[in-house]
Amino acid sequence: MVVAALCFTLACATGGGTRPSDTSKDERDGLFKEWQIIDTATGKPVPLDRWTALLLQHDIIYLGEEHHNRFHIDAAMAVLRGLKAEGRTPALGMEMFGWDGQASLDQYVLGSDMTRQEFLQSVKWHQNWGGPFEDYEPLIQLAREHRWAVDAMNPPKPLVRIVAKNGLAQARFDPMMAQWGMKDEVITDDPIYRARILEQLQACHGGGTDGGYQTMFEASMVRDEGMAKILVHRLNQIRSGNDRMAGPLVSYTGGGHIQYNLPIPKRVARRLGDQVRQISIFMTSFDVGRIEEFKEMTREKIADYIWLTPVSAKGPPRRC
Repeated sequence: MVVAALCFTLACATGGGTRPSDTSKDERDGLFKEWQIIDTATGKPVPLDRWTALLLQHDIIYLGEEHHNRFHIDAAMAVLRGLKAEGRTPALGMEMFGWDGQASLDQYVLGSDMTRQEFLQSVKWHQNWGGPFEDYEPLIQLAREHRWAVDAMNPPKPLVRIVAKNGLAQARFDPMMAQWGMKDEVITDDPIYRARILEQLQACHGGGTDGGYQTMFEASMVRDEGMAKILVHRLNQIRSGNDRMAGPLVSYTGGGHIQYNLPIPKRVARRLGDQVRQISIFMTSFDVGRIEEFKEMTREKIADYIWLTPVSAKGPPRRC
């Protein structure tokens, strides 16, 4: 259903070629519709016949979701199946799993006979993520079907809480930082990232103290740096192998972790000396009342592409 809707939408949207100055406001607004993919560099829809070929030019594909929006899972499934149809063996990284659940995640994806409930308990689903697992289960089932590698991207929640409570400098002395290999990691305090994240924290958690915002910000840095570390490790494994059809690596996180290519993509690029081809896709719910917001996202280039989906059954996205 998703692929059919996407085919119809993109086919209809790429029929003619007019300059932006020659189009009316109604026509420009009409570029935004369900299942449309907008190239933020041009402000125009992406032709369907170029989509998979475009994705295949990259080492890492970042998909940023609205949490628990099943249409975003459907979109990710369409991407993964498109890569598979080209003979590729993608690897998948997911924010929804913590590092302390990686061993159980590996067992389950490789066909372990553990029950679904045993799996959820073993990967600490409710402690690290929570919410209905069935929202994300199709991605895991697809990976199980094809024996694709799935990486738990998120540092364990107890580790993140230590940073949020005590700050990064003090947290580095906690044994848990050493346990999970983060004690001596370079966690870059990028000024552009700092300005963007602090602004959002203050808007979404009003009434806090400067110290509180600082430790929350440092916890955000640790999470994004930790997730970048996992992606780089997997990409290096892919590159060191002999399988030319292995990859690309698909990163599936909340949209906030890929916004403006700052949180995770920029940290991955730094770790790899910019020797990486990356593409970011920000998925968000389409609603006619959000047209101006979509235009702003496009102007500011919130990602390389914006993918507009139907609104989740849970309703419109929350501001924070």
